[in-house]
Amino acid sequence: MKNDNIFKPASNIVDNCHVDKATYDQMYKESIASPDIFWDNHGKRIDWIKPYTKVSNVSYKRDDVYIKWYEDGTLNASFNCLDRHLKTKGDATAIIWEGDDPTESKHISYKELHKEVCKFSNVLKKAGALKGDRITIYMPMIPEATIAMLACTRIGAIHSVVFGGFSPEALAGRIEDCNSTIIITADEGVRGGKAIPLKSNTDEAISKAKMCKTSIVVKRTGANVNWIEGQDLWYHEEMEMASDECQPTEMNAEDPMFILYTSGSTGKPKGVLHTTGGYMVYASMTHHYVFDYQENEIYWCTADVGWVTGHSYIVYGPLSNGATTLMFEGVPNYPSVSRFWEIVDKHKVNIFYTAPTAIRALMAEGDEPVNKTSRNSLRILGSVGEPINPEAWNWYNNVVGNGKCPIVDTWWQTETGGMLISPLPGLETIPLKPGSGTLSIPGVNISVVDENGNDVPANTKGYLIIKNPWPGMLLTLWGDDAKYKTVYWSKYENCYYPGDYALKDDDGYFWLLGRADDVLKVAGHRIGTAELESCIVSHDDVSESAVCGIPDEVKGEAIIAFVVLKYNITTSIIELEKQLMIKIRNDVGAIASPKQIYFVSKLPKTRSGKIMRRLLKSIVCGEKIGDTSTLEDKTSVNEVQSAFNDQTL
Repeated sequence: MKNDNIFKPASNIVDNCHVDKATYDQMYKESIASPDIFWDNHGKRIDWIKPYTKVSNVSYKRDDVYIKWYEDGTLNASFNCLDRHLKTKGDATAIIWEGDDPTESKHISYKELHKEVCKFSNVLKKAGALKGDRITIYMPMIPEATIAMLACTRIGAIHSVVFGGFSPEALAGRIEDCNSTIIITADEGVRGGKAIPLKSNTDEAISKAKMCKTSIVVKRTGANVNWIEGQDLWYHEEMEMASDECQPTEMNAEDPMFILYTSGSTGKPKGVLHTTGGYMVYASMTHHYVFDYQENEIYWCTADVGWVTGHSYIVYGPLSNGATTLMFEGVPNYPSVSRFWEIVDKHKVNIFYTAPTAIRALMAEGDEPVNKTSRNSLRILGSVGEPINPEAWNWYNNVVGNGKCPIVDTWWQTETGGMLISPLPGLETIPLKPGSGTLSIPGVNISVVDENGNDVPANTKGYLIIKNPWPGMLLTLWGDDAKYKTVYWSKYENCYYPGDYALKDDDGYFWLLGRADDVLKVAGHRIGTAELESCIVSHDDVSESAVCGIPDEVKGEAIIAFVVLKYNITTSIIELEKQLMIKIRNDVGAIASPKQIYFVSKLPKTRSGKIMRRLLKSIVCGEKIGDTSTLEDKTSVNEVQSAFNDQTL
C-alpha cells in the first residue's frame, strides 16, 4: 500500500520532542531483545510502596495462559495520580472541566482533587465498600466521575464505569455480571442541551439487579427525582460529613483495578479486567511518548470516561504524569458546530485527541466553522476509535491543524489498556502517511499473518497478531476465563489475537482495515470494510459510509453500502450512485462493486462513535435487530430501515 503522500513534522516539534529517531530505534530494539530490562526501566516511572523484583511472568500457551507484571510489587493508583504530585504540582490544575453549556467551566488543582478524592473514599467506606468490592459508576462527564474512579482505586475497590447514555437494561446487566453492591450516579446528565434521566435509569436498573443496595447521587441539575429511603444517599450531604484524610490502600500489582465492558455489538458484553501495576505503567508511558506531553501543556481527550479511552487518556495516563487534563460534558455540535474549536481557544489546548467519527461529522459542515476560530495553541492532534480515512486525515491536518500539527493516529482496544500502534510526533525520518497507524509502540512486537499464522508479504492483507506481552494487557474476562482463552488465544499459537484485519506496506507501516469479522468475502476475495468505506468517503460529496455483506448464492457475499452525503449537495442521487460505482471499480476493483448503495442522513453508531454494521446487516437481511442499548441515536435505525424499504420496493 504505497503512499507517496507523506508528512514530516515541523522542526519545532522535532527539536523539542521526547523521542527522536535514534532514541526510538534504541528503545524498540531493547524492548524486543531484552523486554524485562526495558519494562523494568519504565516500571520506575510510577511510585511503588514495595518495589518489585520480578518484571514479568508470562505464558502464552493456549491451555495455560497467564500474564503477570511486577507481581511482587505493591502500589496505589490514586497515590500515583495525586499524592506524589502534591509537593511540586499541588497548586497546578489537574482537571479543567467544560460543561455542556459554554458558560460553565472550572479548574480543579491537584490539591483540591486530592482532598475531594480522600473525602469520597471515606464516603465509600462508610457505605460499606471494602477492598475487592465492585462499584458501578454511571455518571455524566463531570469531575465527580473522576473523583469516584480515583476514590475506588484509593480504597482498593474495583470500579466498573458504565457510560451515562446506556439504558437501564444495559446498566442492570453490567451490575449483575460483576455483582456490584454500590452505584454512583447523578440526578440527571446533560448532553447537547438535553437532560438524561440517570437517577430514574438507575432506579430501574437496581429493581432488576437487586444485589445493588446503595445509590450515591450527585446533584447535577437539581431536577426532582424519586428518592428511595434506605437506598439513596446525596453525594453532597455525605461529602460534608466526610474527613479529607484517607491513606491509600496498598495494592499488589496484580490486584484487579477496574472492569470495563465492551460495547456488546454481538452477544453479551465482555467484562475486560485490568490489574493495577502493569496498567498504570503502560498508561503513563504511552501518554508521555505518543502525545509528547510537555510540562504545563493543556491536554484534551474528547472521550467519555465510560470508555477505555477515557480511563487511560483522560484519567490515569495524564494524571499519573502530572498533566492538566480537560473533561468535556457536551457534544461537538452544541450549541454550534464550532464548539470543539471554541473550547480549544478558550482553554488554550495544546494536544487534542478525538475520534474519526467526530472528525468526519465536522468535516461535513465545511471549513468555515473551524476557520472562525484561531486554534493557535494546538501542537499535537490525535485520532482514536477506528481507522481514519485519508480524506478525513487530510482535512484534520490541513484545516484543523493548519498543516503544523503532527497527527498521532492510534490503534488499540479496551483489552490492550493503551496504544499499540501509533506514530511518535517527532520522528522526522518516519513521516506520517494519511490513514496509517505507522509503527508499533516500543515494547510491542506486531505482525500481519495468514490463516495459518505465517507472516504475509508486504502489501498483503492478513490478520494482526501481537507476539509478545506488554504491561497494559487485560488479565482476563470477569467471571469467564474460558471465553478469554477462546477469544484471544485460540486462533494462533503463542500469540495474542485482537481480531483485526490489516496490512503492512513496503516501509513497514501498518494499515488497519477494520475488524476481522467485518471482512467481506466476495467470490473468494477478502475485502476489508475500512478499505471500501475509505474509498467511498474519498468522493468529494460524501461525508460518511458504512458497508456490510449479505448472503449471495453466486458470490458467497454481496456488498451493500450506506452513504451519508455532505450538506448542500446538488448532484442527483442517480448520478452520485453512478460516480461511486465507477470510483469503487477504479480504486478498489470490480469485485468490490456494491450490489446496492443506499443514501441516508445518519448511520447507527454506538455512543463511543463506532458504526454498528451488525444492525445494517440485520436490516438488509431481514433479521431481528437485537439490542440497541448502546446506540447514540436510535432513530438512525429507522432511517436505514426506511431507506432500505424505499429503494427495494
